[in-house]
Amino acid sequence: MTPKQIAFDLDLRPALGRDDFLVAPCNQMAVERIDSWPDWPGHILALYGPPGSGKSHLANVWRHRSDAEELDTVELRGNRLEKRLLDSHNAISQGRFVLEDIDRIEEGEQEEALFHLINWTRQEEGSLLITSRQAPSRLDFQLRDLTSRLIALPVVQIDAPDDGLLGGLLVKLFSDRQIKVTADLVAYLLPRIDRSFEGVRAVVDKLDRYALSVKRPITIPLARTVLEEAL
Repeated sequence: MTPKQIAFDLDLRPALGRDDFLVAPCNQMAVERIDSWPDWPGHILALYGPPGSGKSHLANVWRHRSDAEELDTVELRGNRLEKRLLDSHNAISQGRFVLEDIDRIEEGEQEEALFHLINWTRQEEGSLLITSRQAPSRLDFQLRDLTSRLIALPVVQIDAPDDGLLGGLLVKLFSDRQIKVTADLVAYLLPRIDRSFEGVRAVVDKLDRYALSVKRPITIPLARTVLEEAL
């Protein structure tokens, strides 16, 4: 019996050194807003969505494209941020930064630092991409001035990945390992795995390792064994 043909209507977005980013309805608007850089209102864009929706991956696409620097929330303390901002004038980034997980920053000096970073980006005409699990306007910060800045930011949401996107990612990751899979196997896996980009990568890695160890092709019975052992 000939395996069913696998067809997913997804575009590929090169991620410059990382796995290709698959474009689907759940993230298409976010991709378009990333593509509109440097024409971001106020030079800032906030990207939010649930864990595993691809925020970090898409942020990495923009970081490579723009030569932006990564900031860590830990750097929103003391004089670390001020030093990074001063150094950026002499760096290739020229004031372009990615700051992820702003919903994890702590009250006090980290809030003050984020407020300063937003103001600095606008004044210096740099570029800032921030990510969060929630819409920035819904984050419960103590600094009212920061809250007002976040409410005014241009935002774009990434929805949780759908079956089309997850299925396409499964096929692509298997293909990257020179493994051909059938539509039946993909259909079997989709309702049984963690529905995130990280979850898909993890199950592909587990199946590949197990198949190599037992010297068998990746089939539904093999996948069933691997998934049952993971429970």
